[in-house]
Amino acid sequence: MTEEFDIVPAEAIASGRATDAYFDRTVEALDHAGRNPDVVAEVTADQFPTGEWHLLAGLKDAATLLSGHSLDADALPEGTLFDGGPVLRIEGSYREFGRLETSLLGLLSHPTGVATRALEARRAAPDSTVLSFGSRHVHPSLGAMVERAALLGGFDGFSNVAAGDILGREAGGTMPHALLICFGRGEQEAAWRAFDEAVPESTPRIALVDTYSDEVDEALRAAEAVEDLAGVRLDTTGSRRGDFRHIAREVRWSLDAHGHEDVDIFCSGGLGPAQLRELRDVADGFGVGSYVSNADPLDFALDIVEVDGEPAAKRGKLTGKKSVYRTADGGHHIGLADREGPDDAESLMEPLLRDGEIVREFDLDAAAGRARTDATAVGFGDE
Repeated sequence: MTEEFDIVPAEAIASGRATDAYFDRTVEALDHAGRNPDVVAEVTADQFPTGEWHLLAGLKDAATLLSGHSLDADALPEGTLFDGGPVLRIEGSYREFGRLETSLLGLLSHPTGVATRALEARRAAPDSTVLSFGSRHVHPSLGAMVERAALLGGFDGFSNVAAGDILGREAGGTMPHALLICFGRGEQEAAWRAFDEAVPESTPRIALVDTYSDEVDEALRAAEAVEDLAGVRLDTTGSRRGDFRHIAREVRWSLDAHGHEDVDIFCSGGLGPAQLRELRDVADGFGVGSYVSNADPLDFALDIVEVDGEPAAKRGKLTGKKSVYRTADGGHHIGLADREGPDDAESLMEPLLRDGEIVREFDLDAAAGRARTDATAVGFGDE
């Protein structure tokens, strides 16, 4: 008998079963007392703008979770940079969504952390190809979340095949060291040729060139072995790498000297924004893994701020229904919803659900474009 994986199923999330036990106790107590107030609740990380920007992600799944419940919701557009104030506002009877809080926060917190890291990497190498290689570092049930958040942050592609099935996009990749090792030392040419002959024509011919010998040696051998080689990938483990920038420059020089100017250099292996900045002028593309996939979730909280039309909040939280604005200078402003906003400011809160129906389209490319625009406006990742 095949054992099941330790994964909370989708139906448990949708039904509210994937909740903290005290929300069950809360609903039981309210039901016993015959109370079910109409509330306004807001999802917030920081009450006031802090200057530390985060990229909102996960809103599509959050809307899916809330859909079908008799409530209204408004939210910032996915792909918006924010540094304080609410990102999502829910209005309805509390018992309609109380059990969903645990899952709702997780659906927003984790993707937002991943997308923010992806945008940092993207901004560090704006003219390079950047691919997501990080799903191997997280639970496989999170693969699609990681890859979608990476795309939202501006990455050009990703490696997880199953995530591609869910996102409707084709996964990509080069080759692992395992392929070279299966052929054996001295047989690298046979491995590179087998790859060239076997994979679809649309797959870029990028040879891994650091398995057994010097990167320059293997890069030149690969360029000679595979006609129309698109590029070489340097993935030398950190313990043997030395000066990665110097290695990439030496590979570039040697390829050019032997007439292989059209062969690109692709770097991977423990890279983050600092390394991308250092290498972006000597490499054509990068694979970024754990820096993005292992991002800490943002610490969102959901708080009731209004009960039966009256401002209400616990200590330390700002009472009352709020609006969020972006000014022309990139400023992020928070204000009470029944007051005027700043002059010449754009209101960022937009309808998400009305009476339980999703009223917004989720265009991943448009969200990634919004992230680029916002990053320029607020100076995100500028050095």
